[in-house]
Amino acid sequence: MRVVGLMSGTSYDAIDAAAADLSLHGDTLVLTPLGMISTAYDADLRADLAGALPPAGADLATVCRLDTRIGRAFAAAAVRADEELCGGRADLVASHGQTVFHWAEDGRVHGTLQIGEAAWIAEATGRPVVSGFRTRDVAAGGQGAPLVSIVDVMWLRGRPGVPVALNLGGIGNVTVVPGRAGGAGGAEGTGGEPLAFDTGPANALIDAAVRALAGRDASGEPYAMDAGGALAARGAVHPPLLRRLLDDPYYARPAPKTTGKELFHLPYLRSALDSCGPLPAEDVVATLTRLTARTVADAIRPFAATEVIASGGGTRNPVLMDWLREELGGAGGCVVRSSDELGLPAGAKEAYAFAVLGWLTAHGLPGTVPSCTGARHASVLGSITPGGPGLRLPRPPATAPVRLTVDGGPGTVRQGHAR
Repeated sequence: MRVVGLMSGTSYDAIDAAAADLSLHGDTLVLTPLGMISTAYDADLRADLAGALPPAGADLATVCRLDTRIGRAFAAAAVRADEELCGGRADLVASHGQTVFHWAEDGRVHGTLQIGEAAWIAEATGRPVVSGFRTRDVAAGGQGAPLVSIVDVMWLRGRPGVPVALNLGGIGNVTVVPGRAGGAGGAEGTGGEPLAFDTGPANALIDAAVRALAGRDASGEPYAMDAGGALAARGAVHPPLLRRLLDDPYYARPAPKTTGKELFHLPYLRSALDSCGPLPAEDVVATLTRLTARTVADAIRPFAATEVIASGGGTRNPVLMDWLREELGGAGGCVVRSSDELGLPAGAKEAYAFAVLGWLTAHGLPGTVPSCTGARHASVLGSITPGGPGLRLPRPPATAPVRLTVDGGPGTVRQGHAR
């Protein structure tokens, strides 16, 4: 089955569309990557989305317009992916949509909202669309995140030691997979079960600081991110600011737990800065980069991880990656590598993961690991919007997959623009 996975994360800068050919062999799901396209949000749409996200408020008219415009942008990305990556022969589209609110209070998630109406995708492509993945897990008492943990568990199961999957998007999240027999002692604190949770901000606060404080680059364009970690490299970590940020109670909460830009946003950062006095933008960015490296390492360290397989936009920041390796113990500690080394491009891994989740739903199979999301039970995720010819789902397999292998394929990323 050829599946197109669509993903836009908490950085809301682009729609990633990854196509995969998925086939089941015994208890192993084989993923052959067919490639990825990345389509940047139109500047006006991105600005309107940013203006509606927490801590800002939005009326229902704004939500309706954004739902429609993002749905159309996702539809255009799906059409491109079907034509360019699948030769017009995709069987299914799996759309994460755009998260606009994750209702978390007192350690519980009460609701979650992803927009980008799937009907626009089904109408444009003629393919059935799986969407609304997170809500069913929340309804079952789960955090609704990190939702790709089942893919991480299937993918890393059987590796020696204690492997940890790390995603560095706007928010950082990890999946800890217990070691196999004879490995490095299992995953402390997991009781032999996989565990997943959000570590805190990855790029969210860095991006917020860059946009608010860094001004314009040498070409006169406003900074949107700390490309290549250049600003962090020129700055110095400010210890009082770092201590203030590390005092946030989120970091001490037990897993499973989840967070988002509902907490880690520009006003949150400004409140911390008010207690420290004026600082150069480079020092603020360096401090926030160290905050990300420190909180990720602090989250991973108790599990005696032997390797961290990293993906997401943060992997393109060499300062962040160097500081993460330093925090985890340098050359003699935990090995930090890119997911590219295991066959999934770091910039496309989440989109490929949602292709797998769509495949599971289409086959009537659960897409969650309760020990990872905190749900009462595993659930078949999402809602299915029929494509043009109607809806015809495959028969559930006799054996559900427990492993995922990646079988070569291109890693090409093609750029585009979504209006």
